[in-house]
Amino acid sequence: MTPHATAAPPGGAGPPGLLLADPDPALAAAAAARFEAAGVATVVCGDGAEALLQAGARRPRALLLGAPLPVVDCARVTALVARLHPVPVVVAAGADGAAEASAAVAAGATAFVARPYRTQEIIPLLRAPRTDGPLVVGDIELDPVGFHVHVRGRRLRLPVREFMVLHYLMEHAGRVVSRAELTRALWGTDTLDSNTLTVHIRRVRTKLREDGGSSCTIDAIRGMGYRLEGARVSR
Repeated sequence: MTPHATAAPPGGAGPPGLLLADPDPALAAAAAARFEAAGVATVVCGDGAEALLQAGARRPRALLLGAPLPVVDCARVTALVARLHPVPVVVAAGADGAAEASAAVAAGATAFVARPYRTQEIIPLLRAPRTDGPLVVGDIELDPVGFHVHVRGRRLRLPVREFMVLHYLMEHAGRVVSRAELTRALWGTDTLDSNTLTVHIRRVRTKLREDGGSSCTIDAIRGMGYRLEGARVSR
């Protein structure tokens, strides 16, 4: 079996940003075109068995699985990828695939998003820089590969967008990150509704403080942007 549509990085350099597995060729091709237009190299296949083969061969940065997925379901693909090639896995479903998608999340999928695909909901995940290990700032530890956040050893559960906001601020801890920089890096646009970023920052700040008891702060610098404060710990 071969992928029913394939898009490779220009010149064949580097792994694809995304492996998209979906049983509907037309839906997958349309989504892949939108990802490619946004600069995300995409490989498409039609079932879970092929997704596993392609994940091992191409080493993508992330997987997007459309539920219900034939041959090997989303939960099984998620569990096997976590063991063999750990990268973020996002599962997408409408009403007909909700149960399978929920099982995939229980198996370790990063997020459950809508199908048909909303590319701007998924692109922030694909823009995350890869690191060799956990990123630590103050009492916050973030694993960009496993998509885990711990504060003082306690697991903090963040949706994809909030995770990406925290990740970016941790990557640039101690300096002011402008609102424009954040929206370009994480949403891929300069026209994001300003309240959307404000809401995500507030939610991350609240979860760090109230759920995690973190001593780190996300300060709003009037007219400039945001700064994550906390002594960076080298590993």
